Amino acid sequence: MRETFLEKKDNKNSLLKKTILYLCIERGEHSIAAISEAIGASVPTATKLIGELMEEGFMIDLGKSGTSGGRRPSIYGLNPDAGYFLGVDIRNTHASVAVTDFKGGLLTFKDDIPFQMEANEEAVHRVASSIREFIDKENLDWNRIMGLGVSIPGRVNPVTGYSNSYSFDPSRPISDILAEDLNLHVVLENDSRAMTYGEYLGGGLKEKNMLFVNVSWGLGMGMIMDGRLYYGTSGYSGEFGHFPLLDNGQMCRCGKLGCLETGASGSAMVRMIGEALSAGRVSSLAKKYKAEGRVNLNDVFAAIKSEDILAIETVEKIGTNLGKGLAGLINIFNPELVVIGGKMAVAAGDYLMLPIRTAIKRHVLNIANQDTAIKLSQLKQKAAPFGASLLVRSRMLGIL
Repeated sequence: MRETFLEKKDNKNSLLKKTILYLCIERGEHSIAAISEAIGASVPTATKLIGELMEEGFMIDLGKSGTSGGRRPSIYGLNPDAGYFLGVDIRNTHASVAVTDFKGGLLTFKDDIPFQMEANEEAVHRVASSIREFIDKENLDWNRIMGLGVSIPGRVNPVTGYSNSYSFDPSRPISDILAEDLNLHVVLENDSRAMTYGEYLGGGLKEKNMLFVNVSWGLGMGMIMDGRLYYGTSGYSGEFGHFPLLDNGQMCRCGKLGCLETGASGSAMVRMIGEALSAGRVSSLAKKYKAEGRVNLNDVFAAIKSEDILAIETVEKIGTNLGKGLAGLINIFNPELVVIGGKMAVAAGDYLMLPIRTAIKRHVLNIANQDTAIKLSQLKQKAAPFGASLLVRSRMLGIL
């Protein structure tokens, strides 16, 4: 593991250096005077700290500012070559990996890597082995890798590294096992929050208050409040899918009836289409359903792409339910932006977005809706691993 001041927590200069780096992450490049004012230190102190950060390779002199007239100050910013951060998104049967530089630029990305995740230590060791294989194939220098962020579905406590879905021993967190295997600083995070953070820092967004809704097999959410990820008291915020909104009599996987996820998720869509096919609805999916007794999410996505009427009608129902739930969130939080992402949202596109927008307009308070934009994810399938890589960088800087 590369030892730097990033691992030091009780040193005043280390804390100031981390603050300077975060200023550059959040607001871009700065002059010494601007940094001095922002961190509440004298110009000589700021100059000394920036000089040390440059010697350590974390910052670079970007030249004079473009302002006209007078003496132009030098501008300083992050050095993208200071090191790499890894982000891995693990799903039930596949994984994706992203590598970013120190400035947050995406260096490489690979999706749909076959992988079977299970709740046992052997599976975690397989994750570590797969990561090593990936890095070796990409010819990246292990000595320049500074940290690993791991994104997984389900409830995750990022402080303890405990996953309700995949942890198997409370005394041996998944993050600790990976850290031992890879000799890296490791952060475990919920997939929806990782997507949210990736979209916030890497999606070209300027909004400080935003909601990210992850519409995949399940339904999750991440929240950015005043420029920071919101976790809640126990780290389990964002369980939007378990909002008791629907009167459909459907049992949710959480054991409750009528959760929004039962009518606004990929699993809901597969169930609803199966019910329609069982009742004799005409569809391009009917042949497979008759042969196998079921269809999967990829089958539905293919049917949407081929403009299958049943698939499109079902997506519209999903979008309408989701839009009702989002209208409530907009009324409560009054966010600047709501981003819709996740596997299903990316695959369905406008077929999902149009009924979402229609339902929001119908159910939201006009005064709350005026300043809220609704957008589809810009990062799409890259959001989770990219966000995970940025999360570990921020954790090492002590800003989350």
